[in-house]
Amino acid sequence: MEKTTIWSFPDRGEWATHSGKYRGNWSPYVPRNLLLKYSKEGDWVLDQFVGSGTSLVEAKLLNRNAIGVDINTNALLLSENNLKFESDSKSRIVLKEGTAENLDFIKDNSIDMICTHPPYADIIKYSSGILGDISLLKYDDFLASMNKVASEANRVLKKNRICAFMIGDIREHGYVRPLGMDAMQIFIDNGFKLKEIIIKEQHNCRSTAYWERKKRSFYLLAHEYIFVLEKISER
Repeated sequence: MEKTTIWSFPDRGEWATHSGKYRGNWSPYVPRNLLLKYSKEGDWVLDQFVGSGTSLVEAKLLNRNAIGVDINTNALLLSENNLKFESDSKSRIVLKEGTAENLDFIKDNSIDMICTHPPYADIIKYSSGILGDISLLKYDDFLASMNKVASEANRVLKKNRICAFMIGDIREHGYVRPLGMDAMQIFIDNGFKLKEIIIKEQHNCRSTAYWERKKRSFYLLAHEYIFVLEKISER
């Protein structure tokens, strides 16, 4: 368990079925820490950007029930495969094709914790044209979509429970665009109160080697944010 608001995991973590093969997935140390601190056994956890299933694997290992949502069927198939490991867990794990903007299959105030890792606008495109895939959206359109995501997160989460998500900033034409802080403010505007800002050091970024060879007038972005927010009011 981490004890401060600075986190760094040089080791990717390769227990169970975890690996770094799925581009952009988060280190399992992150959801493990969040789930242990903000949920308990038997709770229902939601990851509405499930990707390769890292959060769900940790939920299974920690005896949490979980719902994983993704708009990409390939991601869901990968998650399903990654969840096929032997365990004494009694967890119920549900995978659902859908969009984080519309979770109408989940009841109001029914989720105990949200633990998720959305894309960083269109920095990594996870499909070549799936309608509703927000990883294809430019900055402003992405934030508009995140407003819908935050509204749905508020609707399904129980009051006074935690929504935690990790996101990073991006750079365009040599200038930083504060995607993390902009996304955080959207959740605050949707009925959440900020409990923690955790700074996570980024390791093993595929673009690092490319930029290190280039002459540049800026620092390489090496941080990501983990925002921990509590639902305090209905949207």
